[in-house]
Amino acid sequence: MNRTTQAQITTGLKTDEYENFDICPLAGRIGAEIVGLELAQNLSDETVADIRRALIKYKVIFFRRQQLTEISQVAFARRFGVLTEAHPLLPSLPGHPEIFDFDYGRMDNRTNQWHTDLTFIDRPPFASVLRAVEIPAVGGDTLWANTVTAYQDLPAPLRSLADQLFAVHSNTYNDYEAATVNISKKRRELGKIFTSTEYQTLHPVVRVIRESGERGLFIGAFVRQFRELSVDESIQILKLLQSYIIRPENTVRWHWQQGDIAFWDNRVTQHYGINDFGSQPRRVQRVTIVGNLPISVEGIESKSFKGDASAYNRMN
Repeated sequence: MNRTTQAQITTGLKTDEYENFDICPLAGRIGAEIVGLELAQNLSDETVADIRRALIKYKVIFFRRQQLTEISQVAFARRFGVLTEAHPLLPSLPGHPEIFDFDYGRMDNRTNQWHTDLTFIDRPPFASVLRAVEIPAVGGDTLWANTVTAYQDLPAPLRSLADQLFAVHSNTYNDYEAATVNISKKRRELGKIFTSTEYQTLHPVVRVIRESGERGLFIGAFVRQFRELSVDESIQILKLLQSYIIRPENTVRWHWQQGDIAFWDNRVTQHYGINDFGSQPRRVQRVTIVGNLPISVEGIESKSFKGDASAYNRMN
């Protein structure tokens, strides 16, 4: 079966934008599946450039049932930039310092909330490459949301307000004990490690992407307060802005199969791993690519107040 026929069967919609693969949009505003590539092969520079172009356009791209190992996943991600350590606080997969292992049977690290990865540090990742190692028979899908179209949807007065706001992002909570009272022992132990070093960073609420000039809402679960506003005021405004991000028209949902790869632009998306798979095994592994300091519409860069993430963004 040629790749064009496979693409049409996969989604029923194909475009001819790229030379070396077919691409099938999955939703109206975000997400596409790339068909016709084996990522374990040595991809040409032209193919890598096209994949990056697709990533910038579609925000999250997917590759079905790839035959990648830990080593080849790292090699693929490295074609798109310098890799980070696995995590600023949590341990890496043994023997693989770039890989963060989400093994839900071993560790209760279900992130069933909308978030952008690691926004509590000054330079959150540019992008993430996630590989499906073990997938439940039912459940365990992931949602992604487009924060650029969410920003574009804001009424003009709200957009003007968002342009002026800066938010404090942190890995800690104002009342950690209250936040963890109803969670499992495993989750509580993980939380203690996750908050063992406090990070606190001031980011613009509207982030300008240097590569495309696009503007996106840069908020999510790690926001604690808006600068110059009270906690209560911040919560209300955050809920309002967040409601635009998670509107169904700004989202795409991926039903995982073993071997799948999801590759998303962490600067302009949020994602949500759905916690609906009970005690079934689920294991995915993530590699992240070093990002730049976010910049506001007025050209002001993010600023770190607590915590040093330079070892995470190791730049080698």
